[in-house]
Amino acid sequence: MHELSVTQSILDIALAHAQGAGASRILKVNLVIGELSGLVGEYIQFYFDFVSKGTPAEGAELTFRRVPARFRCLDCGAEYEPDGDDWTCPVCGALRPIAVGGKELLVESIEVE
Repeated sequence: MHELSVTQSILDIALAHAQGAGASRILKVNLVIGELSGLVGEYIQFYFDFVSKGTPAEGAELTFRRVPARFRCLDCGAEYEPDGDDWTCPVCGALRPIAVGGKELLVESIEVE
């Protein structure tokens, strides 16, 4: 249920930027979500519909751009995207990855009127 607090933060960010721009309504919020973030877009949309009621963001569309997981091998330093559930380094065969991408969560842009 951590999507609820995350969604409230997304709404707060969007409302602050819309207010700063003098917008009366938020039409769309474009999000970037990393594959390793553990966040589920459908849950974020569900909670957004709930927490945005009565605000300038009520009825706004959410779009999600997914960022794939990206690792760096701690043995050889190669960076790579895993092949499904296989996180083995494709260069040296070691299984000592550290995530360097795919944990993102950000409001990329908002569309207002």
